[in-house]
Amino acid sequence: MSGAWSIYVIVLSLLVVGGSAWLLAMTAKKPEKKEGETTGHVWDDDLAEYNNPLPRWWLWLFIGTIIFSAGYLVLYPGFGANKGTLGWSSEGQLLAEQQKYEEIARQTYAKFAALSVADLAKNAEAVNLGRNIFANNCAACHGTDGRGAVGFPNLTDASWQWGGEADQIYTTILNGRMAAMPSWSAVLGAEGTPQVAAYVRSLAGLGHDATAAAAGKPRYEQICVACHGIDGKGNPALGAPNLTDADWLYGSSEATIVESLTKGRNGQMPAHGPLIGADAVKIVSGYVYSLRDQAQSTASGGEK
Repeated sequence: MSGAWSIYVIVLSLLVVGGSAWLLAMTAKKPEKKEGETTGHVWDDDLAEYNNPLPRWWLWLFIGTIIFSAGYLVLYPGFGANKGTLGWSSEGQLLAEQQKYEEIARQTYAKFAALSVADLAKNAEAVNLGRNIFANNCAACHGTDGRGAVGFPNLTDASWQWGGEADQIYTTILNGRMAAMPSWSAVLGAEGTPQVAAYVRSLAGLGHDATAAAAGKPRYEQICVACHGIDGKGNPALGAPNLTDADWLYGSSEATIVESLTKGRNGQMPAHGPLIGADAVKIVSGYVYSLRDQAQSTASGGEK
């Protein structure tokens, strides 16, 4: 707080407290007793307001509030730039609460420090803790059940764009991921774009125009293989998705694939290490890995 603002607050506080005390002193004076004297205010023809001083108990209640306010301004910040004799501040209280929480969290996470992400996925207590961390930090994008949405991966199947091994999941959550599918409209043109889309659908065994797919194949092999591979199975190291399964992050319709080729796609998984800490990242990685294990135990693939 600047010096000018501090002076302004101090003067204003003194005026309010001092003015209140003066007002009480004036109203507490006993006027000369005049029988039946009123203030002149009359309601409903016969309800008059008498000119009497405040009741003593009410007066002392107001005096108590003035004393309290003076004591408060001495002990706590509020009197300009004065920090108060107790040294309390909202920032200090927040930091104290944060330190208290961090200590509780540290003790909670300590019991799982020796376990790997894969082992955490098999520990019921760790999975339950990871589920809570997931609900607070991950559910907004991936859903409370981890099934994701358009543009947000489903974590309950066996298909993983950046790899679904324990260390890969941990790295993804800790450091985040940045995916970029550039626009190829200028290279493919209005004719080549739907042809490549048809060929991509053929790789996944989806309905397609065979003539268009045949024309799109050489274009695919010239442009797309660098990331998705000649067989279309993708590359987890680059975050290039597999085009041969039922996993389609943005949808598998011809119109959606054409849109991806025309406009490109940009997805970002924010780094959660700086947000929740490495210990919490490890715990939630175990929970996510447990979802992967469940999926692989029920099916060899899925749609996400």
